[in-house]
Amino acid sequence: MDCIFCKIANKEIDANVLYEDDLVMVIMDAFPDVDGHSLIIPKKHYTDFTEIPEELILHINKVAQKYSKILMEKLNKESLTLLVNYGDDQKVKHYHLHLLPNFISKDPKHDKEEIYNILKG
Repeated sequence: MDCIFCKIANKEIDANVLYEDDLVMVIMDAFPDVDGHSLIIPKKHYTDFTEIPEELILHINKVAQKYSKILMEKLNKESLTLLVNYGDDQKVKHYHLHLLPNFISKDPKHDKEEIYNILKG
């Protein structure tokens, strides 16, 4: 399978990993729309939200609750958008949940490595 998220989950490709457990990873988006733009990806491949088991969706949402607070606190943000694309809007055909701090502004102001270091520190 030629799925970039599967390759990241299998450690075949490097990524800025913020959190990892047995089921999911939280990674920095390679092309962020906003500072702190992160993705929660399941380690097992599911093309989209219609395939993913309910238990895993619940786990992803728990991780999103926890990690959203961390993003907002460490980056001093006041809002956050959760986003799942489907169909033609889904560029990578591997389910993933976007965490987008202060998405309305849509204006990354910092280098993604700088943001990664803030979040990992």
